[in-house]
Amino acid sequence: MRDLWSESVVFSSVLLMEHWVRYPIGSSRKTRGLAERPWKVSDTRLVLEDGSVWKAKSFGASGTQVGEVVFNTSLTGYQEILTDPSYAGQFVLMTNPHIGNTGVNFDDEESTECYLAGLVIRSLSISTSNWRCKETLGDYLAKRNIMGIYDVDTRAITRRLREDGSLIGVLSTEESKSDEELLEMSRSWDIVGIDLISGVSCKAPYEWVDKTNSDWAFNSTGGETFRIVAYDFGIKHNILRRLASYGCKITVVPSTWPASETLKLKPDGVLFSNGPGDPSAVPYAVETVKEILGKVPVFGICMGHQLLGQALGGKTFKMKFGHHGGNHPVRNLRTGHVEISAQACKFETIGFLSPSNIYNHNYAVDPVSLPEGVEVTHVNLNDGSCAGLAYPAKNIMSLQYHPEASPGPHDSDYGKNNEPTHL
Repeated sequence: MRDLWSESVVFSSVLLMEHWVRYPIGSSRKTRGLAERPWKVSDTRLVLEDGSVWKAKSFGASGTQVGEVVFNTSLTGYQEILTDPSYAGQFVLMTNPHIGNTGVNFDDEESTECYLAGLVIRSLSISTSNWRCKETLGDYLAKRNIMGIYDVDTRAITRRLREDGSLIGVLSTEESKSDEELLEMSRSWDIVGIDLISGVSCKAPYEWVDKTNSDWAFNSTGGETFRIVAYDFGIKHNILRRLASYGCKITVVPSTWPASETLKLKPDGVLFSNGPGDPSAVPYAVETVKEILGKVPVFGICMGHQLLGQALGGKTFKMKFGHHGGNHPVRNLRTGHVEISAQACKFETIGFLSPSNIYNHNYAVDPVSLPEGVEVTHVNLNDGSCAGLAYPAKNIMSLQYHPEASPGPHDSDYGKNNEPTHL
């Protein structure tokens, strides 16, 4: 037995010596004819404008991309987030650690494209398990040229964003770019002042007819038909589906559509939709809103809420890290009820806050500059910010959050008892 052991040790030593003679130190595994590692190694960097560098693993597309890093607290609905135009120009970091396990399907799209700059997650599911799954998350992003990273400390990044505010970052899989180059890119780009609406809005008017799928329908009605014109600042499909489910005939128009052309259609109401970016960067949209106010009932969502605020004489300011998630508590001041809402906003309207809440924001507006009769109808209970407005004298209402709440919750879908709306 000892002789056999000795012979095997000698044989192994000879093979090892022969290997290092044939394949010296410094030669690659591929050059040596060895198999690649069965696991993926870090091949991507996220460089933030504060100078921090986060190593991660890539999935989806490759390359280099700049964007604003924000965190989203939703537990589900990552496909709706990916296709929400409100995230244009942003890297969305999911605080829920496990992403991708349900794959993607063709029914949950909120738009025809992915507009976000990239996706940041802690753990990428190695398999999918859902009866509606048609494709893995990685393949889905790769086909749409969207970068994604995983195996990065999303908790640490989220804490940094909460303490310092949203940060500009650069994602890169390119080894040729140094950390210093990527840092310079992050510090030379800013999302404030950029018109992001024009890049996500439709180019020509069209009619929308699709309703909420019968498998997911709730609070639908077959009552009176209303003619609605919806301004597309980055509108989500489920907002249109909810309106259609209530019997509305909807004409969707581009963000630059003249107010005079809208009024020629003689609509029963006008919707100003959600959308990405800084409302102060789109003065043409504010002017359109001003021209329509008082001539037809209007309703604003998210970006539309902010544009209405400016059109009424208020101002907007950039929040520290914004509201992004499907679990934000909002109090309806008219009913006293608390609604759990879906939020995807970066800017808030100011000038409509009670004095006790102004401290939490950078700027305020003199309430005297606002028209008499403007009413705060909803308040975000996390920070006291304005989440809804109404101006009954001119048939105006707006909400900062998304009342259609897809993927959910449905607390703000008022249905047949829709007391706040004038549509």
